[in-house]
Amino acid sequence: MAVYLTVLLSVLNQIGLKGSKMLVALYAIELHASPLTIGLLISMYAIFPLLLAVYAGRYSDRVGMRRPMVFGSFALCGGMLVPTMFPGMAALFVSAAVIGTANIFFHVASHNLIGALGSQAERTANFGTFSLGSALSGMGGPMLVGFMVDRGGYTASYYVLAAVTIWPGLFMLFWHRFIPPPRAHAQARAHGSALELLQIPRLRNTLLTSGVILTGMDLFNFYMPIHGRAIGLSASAIGVIIGMQAAAAFVVRMWMPAMSRKYGEMRVLTWSLLVSGATFLLLPAFRDPVVLAAVAFLLGLGLGCGQPLSTILTYNHSPPGRSGEALGMRLTVNKFTQIMVPLVFGSLGSAFGIVPIFATTALLLLGGGINNARHEKDIDPAP
Repeated sequence: MAVYLTVLLSVLNQIGLKGSKMLVALYAIELHASPLTIGLLISMYAIFPLLLAVYAGRYSDRVGMRRPMVFGSFALCGGMLVPTMFPGMAALFVSAAVIGTANIFFHVASHNLIGALGSQAERTANFGTFSLGSALSGMGGPMLVGFMVDRGGYTASYYVLAAVTIWPGLFMLFWHRFIPPPRAHAQARAHGSALELLQIPRLRNTLLTSGVILTGMDLFNFYMPIHGRAIGLSASAIGVIIGMQAAAAFVVRMWMPAMSRKYGEMRVLTWSLLVSGATFLLLPAFRDPVVLAAVAFLLGLGLGCGQPLSTILTYNHSPPGRSGEALGMRLTVNKFTQIMVPLVFGSLGSAFGIVPIFATTALLLLGGGINNARHEKDIDPAP
């Protein structure tokens, strides 16, 4: 019961987060922002999480999961309301920074909570269930935003997302018996150096691989609206295309435990990276929304497995009592790449369009897959 309740709360939170990423890109385009400006705006989601992810993980290990999840929920709701009170590009930058910071606390704590529920033998199944909820929010957020933008406008869309994201925080304020207390040995290890985690070879490789996967997902969600608007698609059509990627993730995650048992988690992760990288090369080649939806579905089959597998491996390879810190380090790697890619290639996007962004993301994913394949025999998926 606790696992499903955690999944439900996370789905509500992630609908807001994933919907806001599409919404902020569309709103910026409406305000005639250049690709470079949009690249800077995208980076605001990641700047403060880059600095705070490890702290958020340590905080979750030390005080438990409830406080960071409540804070993340309320702060995320507040970030949604900023553009409704102060319309304009400046408000979008502030909103993106607040939403990104709030999410890092909720995200790390909710993943840490799922890992703490049940035994190690149940962990893969629990993370698999959690990842299905993430896929549902990936479908629901963009589709909800696409519908609201076409019918109610940008301000109404932010109000709806704010109303959705406040519920997890309200719930956990009054009912939190399903959340286990922090472990005593976590408090004892709270002051260890984060760099110690990078000295663990299995964990280090998993963190790098995870950063590549999450970067691919984030950049697709951010730049698909730009590509869609450039080729004349409606907000609803863009929402459906992004939703198809999440629908594929839902489908493939249903089979992920069986595939992991048969081929091993590392092997499945390698193929996920390679398929995702090849698919990214196809995105800028098409303009038909039906074809783009099919390509997005193929992309979701690759990225959909990669995210939960990298989370499981990060949790399994973390030292006792430092799982939240390791999950925070995982997001630090991701946020660094998420900041650098838009900043480096945002100016190229102004001159050459979206192709350099998709091509660079493809190279990152393909390179991650090749690197992972080299380490398959050296890195045992079991802790």
